[in-house]
Amino acid sequence: MKFGTKLIHNGNDIDQNTGALSIPIYQTSTYHQADIDNMGKYDYSRSGNPTREALENTIAQLEGGCRGFAFSSGMAATSSVLATFSSGDHIIICEDVYGGTYRVTSRLFNRFNIEFTYIDAADVNNITKNIKSNTKAIFLETPSNPLLKITDLRSAIEIAKKHDLKVIVDNTFMSPYLQRPLELGADVVIHSATKFIGGHSDVVGGLVAVRDEQLAEEIYFVQNGFGAILGPQDCWLLLRGLKTLKVRVDQCQKTASKLAEWLNNRPEVSKVYYPLLSGHPGRQIHLSQADGGGAVLSFKTHDVESAKNFLKRLKNCAVAVSLGGVETIVSYPVKMSHASVPKEERERLGVTDTLIRVSVGLEEFEDMVEDFSQALGD
Repeated sequence: MKFGTKLIHNGNDIDQNTGALSIPIYQTSTYHQADIDNMGKYDYSRSGNPTREALENTIAQLEGGCRGFAFSSGMAATSSVLATFSSGDHIIICEDVYGGTYRVTSRLFNRFNIEFTYIDAADVNNITKNIKSNTKAIFLETPSNPLLKITDLRSAIEIAKKHDLKVIVDNTFMSPYLQRPLELGADVVIHSATKFIGGHSDVVGGLVAVRDEQLAEEIYFVQNGFGAILGPQDCWLLLRGLKTLKVRVDQCQKTASKLAEWLNNRPEVSKVYYPLLSGHPGRQIHLSQADGGGAVLSFKTHDVESAKNFLKRLKNCAVAVSLGGVETIVSYPVKMSHASVPKEERERLGVTDTLIRVSVGLEEFEDMVEDFSQALGD
């Protein structure tokens, strides 16, 4: 079955009790038990809810996993996966990871004696160089946020398997439509479902898909124990958003590719970051493991004043945190997604105060170019 069809028909699209073509919102906290000696499938909605179960089963199918999990945010999903590790464990993590992930790994989980080493994962040799006797996992994000750096997932996974390490991939930028790391051998995939999966800037949520049943049980233990679950209303919104994922991403990335080329020829722009641009580092690797360039790009102006003036002058785009909505969202990473990363570290990574990130929406390309032209100073 083609992916676009699977989004609509995946076994979680029709309510088995009524035949409804939209899974009902089971807005309940608890469930009557007709036989106390033989408890039913559901007992308390922190532990299980039919609407959440439909979403969790859907993401598992779309990513090619054995089981899925829905959390109250992308960071709840990431934190819950990291909570499966123990004191004394060491995790290798890509250095240009999302700012929220950097924050919890550098300032929260380190309190529990979980050690993290940040590396440039665009060169997989850095993984091998940093493996220690207590290394348990590799945490990757490709394309990375916000510089769209590419990691060779197949090579990273091959290294991990040789050393019995788990591979965790934040797949938010690509969504399961464009990239499915579990099919390449990764163990865990994480999504901020707030982004492309929800797709309408109206819900906050996180999703996880797991390849191995034993690891799935460990994540479920954390999910049920911590209780950072996604409520049924928000689960329903994500189920609805998923149905249009392909058509939205198809159009958004078509415009993003054209916009990246246009920006690349503008004198006001010093650098453009987009996986499909000729000369983008890792372009061929990306094309070998993903089915498109995605809808997110970044660019740099020549100076800070130009970057801030651009943000002030925009008329038909939102200047905001987040991405993946039907509207174009323009972000300023040093003040938004990566504000929690120390300035010296940001600048070392290339996340400077001249960098602007763009999540391309469904507006017409011609209107977007007109707006960007005047914002750049035409």
